[in-house]
Amino acid sequence: MNTFEQPMTTHRMGTGGRGSLENFRARRLAFRALHEAGCFVIPNPWDVGSARYLQQLGFTALATTSAGFAFSQGLPDSEGALTCERNLAYIADIAGAVDVPVNADFASGYGASPQDVADNVTRCISAGVAGLSIEDATGDPSSPLYELPLAVERVRAARDAIDQSRADVLLTARTECFLVGHHDALRESVRRLQAFAEAGADVLFAPGPHDPTAIKALVDAVRPKPINVLVVRDSGLSVADIAALGVRRISVGGALALAAWTGFTRAAQKLKSEGSFAGFASLVSYADINGFFVTDYRTRQSDGRRSAESPS
Repeated sequence: MNTFEQPMTTHRMGTGGRGSLENFRARRLAFRALHEAGCFVIPNPWDVGSARYLQQLGFTALATTSAGFAFSQGLPDSEGALTCERNLAYIADIAGAVDVPVNADFASGYGASPQDVADNVTRCISAGVAGLSIEDATGDPSSPLYELPLAVERVRAARDAIDQSRADVLLTARTECFLVGHHDALRESVRRLQAFAEAGADVLFAPGPHDPTAIKALVDAVRPKPINVLVVRDSGLSVADIAALGVRRISVGGALALAAWTGFTRAAQKLKSEGSFAGFASLVSYADINGFFVTDYRTRQSDGRRSAESPS
């Protein structure tokens, strides 16, 4: 058995089937197949409950969100606050809680040097992920992006770590040009994504643009490799509109977590400032949510018993 593939969720979840090496291998194959044709939405749960609910809705894959998880922990969305160890524990929790492929938002790899990135990518693979993303952001406002040669070496180091693991994990390389306010974000994103593709990235990602022209330019620049598009607001485009541009994968980052925070903050503010319970209007019912988790819990218990009884 390859030690790099040993998922850290195997014992923690207590579900031999869900946490088995065979299960993770099957998820990785399924995840790769999703990128071969068409377009799919990969929503981002911030905890186990939201992950279980999204799986129940029928989404074929999930992705973690550093922002959504950080906020749930009372932390800002930064590598300095959300440490590698804490993010890895969250990633492992999500991967161990569901039966669909999970892509990890792994920030910039939690290290500046290519070797640090490789070491941490190896740890992330061990969490049971089907894919992971590496950014080119430095976290330094005075120099927000790694210089391209070093950024490429970091992607190549992630690629090498995945290849050495023999785990068939998809590597997404993302550039933060739009998010850091680069003066020529589209042109620089194209330059970087093409270089990352040459360095071995399977999927390319430049979060920020919602304009169809910019999205299409990114798709065409790295074709035939797939592009991930981030949608965090209602831009007027539908999933079908984005798919028609040639996009393979659509993620929503922290948007679902922000939707939850929106309802919570508005209700809490009304309660404090106005003494009003108006924020509780039109809530999903306790019976609906609790009923979902009752059924889900029983299903997991039954699955666990079947796994324990099956011959090894």
